[in-house]
Amino acid sequence: MNFEKYYLLDTNIILEDASNLLKLSENGKNLIILAETVLDELDSKKSGYDEINFQAREFARMLDGAIFSSTKILNDSKIIRFKLNDKITIDTISKTKYLTSDRNTPLNIYNDRKILEIAQFANDYYQKEVVFLSLDIMARIRAISLDIKASLLKGSLNEDFSFDFIRKIEIDFAKLDLLDKSLIQNFDKDYKSYYYSYCFKVKDSDQVILACIQNSKIKVLDEEEIREQIITPLNKEQLFFSNALQEQYYDVLIVEALAGSGKTLLALSGAIKLIRNKKYQKIIYIRNSIESLDKGEDVGYLPGLEEKFKIYNHPLMDSLRYIIRSEHKRKRKSSKQIYEELGESEISQRVELMIKNYFIETMWVGEMRGRTLSSAFIIIDEAQNMSNKTMQMVLSRIDASCKVVILGSNKQIDNFYVNKYTNSLTSLLKSCKQESSIINTFAISLRKVLRGPITQWAEEVFSLK
Repeated sequence: MNFEKYYLLDTNIILEDASNLLKLSENGKNLIILAETVLDELDSKKSGYDEINFQAREFARMLDGAIFSSTKILNDSKIIRFKLNDKITIDTISKTKYLTSDRNTPLNIYNDRKILEIAQFANDYYQKEVVFLSLDIMARIRAISLDIKASLLKGSLNEDFSFDFIRKIEIDFAKLDLLDKSLIQNFDKDYKSYYYSYCFKVKDSDQVILACIQNSKIKVLDEEEIREQIITPLNKEQLFFSNALQEQYYDVLIVEALAGSGKTLLALSGAIKLIRNKKYQKIIYIRNSIESLDKGEDVGYLPGLEEKFKIYNHPLMDSLRYIIRSEHKRKRKSSKQIYEELGESEISQRVELMIKNYFIETMWVGEMRGRTLSSAFIIIDEAQNMSNKTMQMVLSRIDASCKVVILGSNKQIDNFYVNKYTNSLTSLLKSCKQESSIINTFAISLRKVLRGPITQWAEEVFSLK
């Protein structure tokens, strides 16, 4: 039987999303090839509560319906073919002896070499070009050095995307009074649905009017009202973001930002303002357990919210401590009292009180299946480290009474099983290119580092040009 394409998959392709088998098969037109080492690695990942464990189990469930069709033995190699739902044809290849025999090599490298040895065999066996698919750049480089064609997930290598969600245009001074509540098409004939924010620069003037677009109509920002919160927006991008946080019109906000751009601080500040105004009942902070993919499930067993805060949610705690100091300074200034720095003990006590008063909860993605989140302002942090399946699971837990803010940076990907093309942050940003008839979305990129000169310097030095 001839196939159009032959794909040999690395383990991470399946752990990223088991349904990649179906996508790559294209209804049986292409052959999926799995080395026995991949099966062993998937089997070792079945236990646990992390997303990769779920995907390993999902793969095992898919195999339950497999129909074996043939077995071939060639020298020291065995090829077993089976089909899934008449749509996926899979060949598994095993060997009794591998040329790779140095067991002192680290296990991940040793397994990669075994998989690539199978890839070399597959090229000869099928007498067709076999493409090795992997999310691991080192594995792909090793494959290329062995004259094996290697790629990311199909179609992603050359896929270009840019996120320009802020539009800048010039207008005449005489039209200023007509701006608010007018149709955006009257001022911008090239308007796209993903132009969420506008900077209207008045001709022959330094004046700039900031506005957002709601139902194709211009809404001029009330900058004074937006700034009335604990953390004051410091530039136009932060003003756009803070406005969207406070606007009930938007259901889901997606923010791609550099480190130190203030995304988490502003999200928390906006959430606290909305809780004070009784728009929501609680704040829920969700962050994926990437620090240890194999041990991430342990977070779910830690007793009590306090321990989870201390061990896992340091970014949230740092932001709350900053908010406490900022609010203290602001109150002292408004009452014309002499500013005195808070002690660490006092800050810790106030943080605990803030967590209690604003019903701030933290959640790990592994404990969310089967739950329903209601009446909450939800912050999903580090979205660049979440797979599409993880994000889908998280968002499917949220009902219509919630507002969701999704934060991330494609320059800070730590998850071995995703890349800048396949992570959920990129998928959500790209989804904004098409207007949704179900919910109102907002997206923005925060490109100015405000944490300090060291952070900005690091971003400049270590960013890939």
